[in-house]
Amino acid sequence: MRQKLAAEFLGTLWLVATVVGSGIMADRLSAGNDGLALLGNTIATGAILYVLITLFSQISGAHFNPVVSWVLMLKGNLNKQDITPYIISQISGGICGAFLAHIMFEVPVFQLSENLRSGPFQYFSEIVASFGLVLTILLGVRYRPEAVAMLVGLYITAAYWFTASTSFANPAVTIARTLTNSFSGIYYGDTGFFILAQLIGGYLALRVARFLEAG
Repeated sequence: MRQKLAAEFLGTLWLVATVVGSGIMADRLSAGNDGLALLGNTIATGAILYVLITLFSQISGAHFNPVVSWVLMLKGNLNKQDITPYIISQISGGICGAFLAHIMFEVPVFQLSENLRSGPFQYFSEIVASFGLVLTILLGVRYRPEAVAMLVGLYITAAYWFTASTSFANPAVTIARTLTNSFSGIYYGDTGFFILAQLIGGYLALRVARFLEAG
């Protein structure tokens, strides 16, 4: 279990450090062009997801996401006693990842984001983003397990651009991004709504996956 929790901690740390760090780098280099900054942020995130899932999937399952762990528990693929340690490892890893990015880019370590992502359409976008991510994982594991790393990386790369929220789809990442007042941050007042939307999307994906697998 220690190895699993370490993998979840390190994987989520690495993921958030990439999201936040590439966001800071992209913002600095894009000369105010938000589209170009988002493109740089997207490519880095999709690439690191492929790497991390490939590296850690055989150790912990490479969840890096409380919604994924929760859904897999509901599905019977994760023991109930493991869900809390998994989520704690993911959230703490994500927070440390944000701090690590801040240290690398010489900005204050402790921050609160002022980047507003408010409103029902943003929250609905998170339902859509999380639904698609969890469905991709569930069906990928069932039918194309060797391709899950690529499927997830490509899905998030696409979802950055087709969702209004830029596809957080992960409570641990959402909490961590509350603690960075940078390009990838999210205002803390929106965090709870995003997480609720992510849980709804994940549960809907589980229901749809069960229906499809029943056939």
